[in-house]
Amino acid sequence: MLNSNESYILVKLFYLLVLKYVLQVMRRVWIWTFITFNFTSAQISFTESSQQLGVSASCGYTFLGNGISFYDYDNDGWDDISIASANGDPIYFFKNINGNFVNQNLNIITNDLSAKQINWVDIDNDGDNDLFITSVNSGVKLYENLGNMIMQDISESSGMLSDQFPYYGASWGDYNNDGYLDVFISIRDNVIPNILYKNNGDKTFTLANYEAGLLSTGYMSFCSAFLDYDNDGDQDIYVSNDKYTNRNLMYKNNGDGTFTEVAQETGTDISIDAMTVTVGDVNKDGWLDMYITNDPNNSVLFINNGDGTFTDMAQSYNVTFNSTGWSAVFVDADNDMDLDLYVSGEGNGSNTSLLSSAFYVNNNDGTFNLNNAAVPNDFAYSYSNAIGDTDNDGYPEIAVNNISHSNIFLWKNNTPNINNWLKVKLEGTVSNRQGIGSFIEISIDGEKQYGYTHCGEGYLSQNSQTEFFGTAHHTIVDYVKVTWLSGIEDILYSVPVNQTLNIVEGSTLSLSEYEQEPKIYYNNPIVESLRLNSSLSIESYGIFDGTGKEILTGISNQKNIVIDMSSLNSGIYFCEINFFNHIRTIKVIKK
Repeated sequence: MLNSNESYILVKLFYLLVLKYVLQVMRRVWIWTFITFNFTSAQISFTESSQQLGVSASCGYTFLGNGISFYDYDNDGWDDISIASANGDPIYFFKNINGNFVNQNLNIITNDLSAKQINWVDIDNDGDNDLFITSVNSGVKLYENLGNMIMQDISESSGMLSDQFPYYGASWGDYNNDGYLDVFISIRDNVIPNILYKNNGDKTFTLANYEAGLLSTGYMSFCSAFLDYDNDGDQDIYVSNDKYTNRNLMYKNNGDGTFTEVAQETGTDISIDAMTVTVGDVNKDGWLDMYITNDPNNSVLFINNGDGTFTDMAQSYNVTFNSTGWSAVFVDADNDMDLDLYVSGEGNGSNTSLLSSAFYVNNNDGTFNLNNAAVPNDFAYSYSNAIGDTDNDGYPEIAVNNISHSNIFLWKNNTPNINNWLKVKLEGTVSNRQGIGSFIEISIDGEKQYGYTHCGEGYLSQNSQTEFFGTAHHTIVDYVKVTWLSGIEDILYSVPVNQTLNIVEGSTLSLSEYEQEPKIYYNNPIVESLRLNSSLSIESYGIFDGTGKEILTGISNQKNIVIDMSSLNSGIYFCEINFFNHIRTIKVIKK
């Protein structure tokens, strides 16, 4: 038997072992809590910093607001800010210099414009950004960038109408997949229809409403967005329309240069006095969703069902806004791998019964929480908003254009930088130079995120050309996959985070993958030229008509070639492509 001292020692040892075990468990719980909280639940915080960062622009009063662009217009790697203003005031261009902004004067006169949309867009695929502006009193303006931000007005020679229609939003996409960006312009009128201009590839545009099958009546349209809602590889168009008498429109791309209006079939034909069209994959299922603001009742969150239809889930997601909403933007503000939502609105000053804006934090479980403490004292009458990165730290900022206010809002992201991030910027070769209309998929430990590239989105807004992805505590992205409009897929593996990843179309194609059978990507249907992008060098080619007669031939010895077919009549042709030890034949449609 143990004496009393021995029993005491054993009991003491037992309690010490229990205490050690408890401390180990507590330590593990503390570490898990630290990692989980700090890497996925940082407190989102923005500070209005326009004056501190050098942005000073009082935009006056314009009926239903002005537009804003948060886009690197001079391609120096820093997101700049362009601001539309009231008639009599200029359009403001603020160049970003290492995180601070300076007012830049471009050689254009804009004081006489009551400007709405501002788009920086590469209309000719020459690598610099041209400027497109819509106005309610001066028609549309198109300026070609001659290089080094020297702008030349080509509005008259562009082929666009000179009429002074009530132009509002403009969004750019390549609906006929010819490698050049076309533009859909929203006209807020009951009689005048919206306009689709086809880019001819020579700095001119053709009115394409009739040949594309667009509706010929006015719908009081505010804005639109190009998107691929059915994941079939081409770009559809969704349109938000003012007034409860006008239903929203969904134009399905038929893949042959024409559209069919399918809003009723898709469940998106709402009549809600709609404003914005904001696109993002909210639930990370690979299908694009849409947020539509409303005046003054419930806004709509269309969740894509993946079968060609949508369901409004705004109530269950808790993002109805219930105020006079205008632009909205999806943004992963804390880089925790899910999309939050910011909504601009008119509100009623500091009267919180009617929201002036809303910041919704994504709980990553199909719900959002309203957290307006993230954007304190956001009480201006605001319309357009856009995201960019002022300081290239991977944490996106929000720029907001206000009316009858002392300045715009520039919400600097001060969220603790404890999560990682990845930014992706695209350069098309076969597709349009800006890579508009591309799907970007990233995967981390099996969890995927999806981005889709736009040029002009939301209400009168343009976001950064770089796509933002939060990666939480992860330091390596398993893969980044880009699916371009051309059909080309580029995949990069084991990508380190906290960088801007520049991806050129076709840059990851491996010759070894296609030694037995070359892979070819091409535009179809064609308008002027057939563009071939191959995994192997093309030795020669021949173009044949339907009778088998050879009508064009050429020698290449290159992977990427352009075949001018502008002289040929419309119809079906066959292109025989000769490689060193392979022959491939493809069918193309000439419009």
